Amino acid sequence: MKDTLQVRPSSLPGRRLPAAGAPDRDGHSHAWTPAEARARYRSGLSGPTAGVAAGHTQANLISVPADWAYEMLLFCQRNPKPCPVLDVTDAGAWTTPLAEGADLRTDLPRYRVWEHGELVDEPTDVLDRWRDDLVSFLIGCSFTFEWALSEAGVPMRHIEQGRNVSMYVTARQCRPAGRLHGPMVVSMRPVPPEHLAAAIRESSLLPAVHGGPVHCGEPSGLGVEDLARPDFGDPADFAPDDIPVFWACGVTPQAAVMASRPPFAITHAPGQMFLTDTRDEQYRVA
Repeated sequence: MKDTLQVRPSSLPGRRLPAAGAPDRDGHSHAWTPAEARARYRSGLSGPTAGVAAGHTQANLISVPADWAYEMLLFCQRNPKPCPVLDVTDAGAWTTPLAEGADLRTDLPRYRVWEHGELVDEPTDVLDRWRDDLVSFLIGCSFTFEWALSEAGVPMRHIEQGRNVSMYVTARQCRPAGRLHGPMVVSMRPVPPEHLAAAIRESSLLPAVHGGPVHCGEPSGLGVEDLARPDFGDPADFAPDDIPVFWACGVTPQAAVMASRPPFAITHAPGQMFLTDTRDEQYRVA
């Protein structure tokens, strides 16, 4: 049986991600290969994937019925900061060239199942929920550029604190695509002022995984009222001079699902990502 994590209530439709905890029990998840990580998730482990299989690209997942797939692809194309597409499957397929031998139905730590925009389940596999008409989108994740930030000396507070990254629904609306519409979601990392330039520079060199920040400083500029109450993930403890820095987030399609209410969708649980075999540096533009 997979490890269970307590689910906390949320004021948003659906529920917050279960409280974060170290995804492994021996402290060495950063050294796992992606295949080892996927095997562990397939066999029972769940939890946030920040720092897992360091140096390998992580991806958000959303699977929608084929008659919504064009609109989802158009939504991603029109909103490339929060929704940078890494791969799109054929209808019914659960494999991807980004990860040899992987199964998109079982190899993520935790999933979310949606019906008409409502969260109805958070299972650890979706074998019994899978449909032959589902088209899956793998979308870049900001966990991917954390290696570059760390190498540049930028502290990763959520990893240091053993927590999931903080994520917030903003007041910024995405450009709609057919029936799909909704607000942009952002992830937030506290950054010391002396490391701000490096955080902006290093993440900007990885546009396939959200690129540079969309906002720095006062959260009200995004319509975020309280950093201590993220909509997804966990609150971060700030050092005295830390600045909140916000990046577009691949949970945005889930906000679109809540707003647009397609009849069915499967997504990853926020912060519990798909580990690919791709090296992070392959997405670096310079």
